Amino acid sequence: MFRSFLIYLSKAAWAQNLVTGWSFAWRTASRFVAGTKLEDAVRVVKELNAKGINATLDHLGEHTSTPEEAQQAADAIFSTLDAIGADPTLRANVSIKLTQIGLGLDENLCAENLEKILARAKQNNTFIRVDIEDTPYTDKTINLYYAMREKGYTNVGMAVQSYLFRAEADTRRMMQDLTTIRLVKGAYKEPPDKAFPSKADVDANYDLLTKILMDTSLASQSKLSGDGRFPSIPGLATHDVKRIAFAKQYAQKIALPKEGLEFQMLYGIRRDLQESLVSEGYSVRVYVPFGTHWYPYFMRRLAERPANIWFFISNFFKG
Repeated sequence: MFRSFLIYLSKAAWAQNLVTGWSFAWRTASRFVAGTKLEDAVRVVKELNAKGINATLDHLGEHTSTPEEAQQAADAIFSTLDAIGADPTLRANVSIKLTQIGLGLDENLCAENLEKILARAKQNNTFIRVDIEDTPYTDKTINLYYAMREKGYTNVGMAVQSYLFRAEADTRRMMQDLTTIRLVKGAYKEPPDKAFPSKADVDANYDLLTKILMDTSLASQSKLSGDGRFPSIPGLATHDVKRIAFAKQYAQKIALPKEGLEFQMLYGIRRDLQESLVSEGYSVRVYVPFGTHWYPYFMRRLAERPANIWFFISNFFKG
């Protein structure tokens, strides 16, 4: 119930106006957001790289309301890609949301922006991860992904949410094309006919999808590129130590090399676990969000983990 309320707040304009006016809110959010400027994010990427951790940069924003806003978002993504291209030592790629570049306005507009982004990424020798959003956009997002593949763009991957009933079918379909996938549990409120209501079912499906991804990675000999920009097929995005343990055990069972999978985590969460996995020889990629549109992302992080809420409240009382 409380999680659903926080997800509702993440989309409520009145709540955004209220919370972003509190100085302590940014102080708390900055634990999970690298900063408001591209320079802040690049600095964080360099710090992560120095620890042996790769990154994916996300200029925050979603659900733009005008074509002009969608173009501004695309321009910000171009700048991010150019920054990566300008520094070959940066081990980073870029994540985007399609509603940020116009999916909620006009699919043709979104397709045009997406193709320009993929072309710019190709020029800068890097990879684009298309994030998955809530179910009203799932089919549209996957269809646009395949449209770009048909145009010859191979520097693009997808995300899959294990809490959705459809996740297994989507994953098996995308494995036929050796799609690189970020596997997440899901951070939106979905109706009961779309998603598993039980955490145990979500976890079980996550493990099943992990096996499918790893089997394909082994068969195709997928692995992380030497420059750290192009990931292997399985991008296991979780802080759940049980899911990580399952993945490690299954990889050992099928003799999947460590470079054939990647663990992905969020900036500011479980730094100890990130560094521990690196020390064991696994590839780790941290999702580094930045920008002024941090509110929806921040609220979803509060909804995911109760500990984050207490961190927020403690800053409230600090003033």
